[in-house]
Amino acid sequence: MALTREQLVDAAVGILSEFGLADLSMRRLARELDVQVGALYWHVKSKQDLLVDVAARLLGSIHPPVRGTDTEPRAAVAGMLTELRTVLLPVPDSAEVVQLAQTMQPAAIQPLTWLRDLLEDAGISAERSGWARHLLLNHLFGSVTVHQDRGSLQAVGSEAPGAPALDADAFAWGVEVVLDGLLGVRPGRASAERPRIGPPV
Repeated sequence: MALTREQLVDAAVGILSEFGLADLSMRRLARELDVQVGALYWHVKSKQDLLVDVAARLLGSIHPPVRGTDTEPRAAVAGMLTELRTVLLPVPDSAEVVQLAQTMQPAAIQPLTWLRDLLEDAGISAERSGWARHLLLNHLFGSVTVHQDRGSLQAVGSEAPGAPALDADAFAWGVEVVLDGLLGVRPGRASAERPRIGPPV
């Protein structure tokens, strides 16, 4: 039976999920699929091209938001970011893969396109929505990477004592800080309730 691109992506996702990006080589894929390395290049131009498909597959469970509903646009942005983080956390090096794919082929990673649409719904101009998305994605990718790195260090007992908890609450706090800067403090929330940056004074 001839190899298909879908089988190639399936195998790549499997290796990434179990071993991480360092082990996801074209030679490893060829061994996994029991084909010659050259057979892979009938379906993808390069490993980077393959990683775009892998990123799209990783985010494939995320459904497009229903725009224009009762959900506040700001809350929809935060919800999309939380969903992205939840999907990426279990897969080693997922943030690096999605970041690369976003750089190479932005239109191929649909949930990130939807995020930009939601930012525009929330009041960010079309000219600046790409900048705003970039800022929020840096927070997302950083949060995922730190969480995964800390998990790896904990597994071998190498985590530094006293390291701050950078969990879902910390991620949500960061999203609120960024959105406050982009959109202003939410109506009904006093400025004194805004998250404080730095130690209390």
